[in-house]
Amino acid sequence: QVQLVESGGGLVQPGGSLRLSCAASGFTINNHAMSWYRQTPGKERELVAGISPLGRSTDYIHSVKGRFTISRDNAKNTVYLQMNSLNPEDTAVYYCSARYAYVRDAINYWGKGTLVTVSS
Repeated sequence: QVQLVESGGGLVQPGGSLRLSCAASGFTINNHAMSWYRQTPGKERELVAGISPLGRSTDYIHSVKGRFTISRDNAKNTVYLQMNSLNPEDTAVYYCSARYAYVRDAINYWGKGTLVTVSS
């Protein structure tokens, strides 16, 4: 069965770093655009970062540019999000998502999420 499993979340102090991982199984990610989203209880889920199937292009929301880096290792069927200089505003449940890149309006696969808490 298709699965995305996030790991690496936890409690970190402001200014600290975490690396999130997203391990895919049941399919290969090489033809999929991969993304990280985040959500807090009072807000809609928002796109944080995205990466094209071969890793040739990336996109970030303005608030994380220069601090977060999305990357992928297709041979390992895994996507990463390196998060540096974390702020309390980064606290959220972070979700990994995969979307087949060559079909219009293709459905996204979703992981269950991993909680990131930035606090002193």
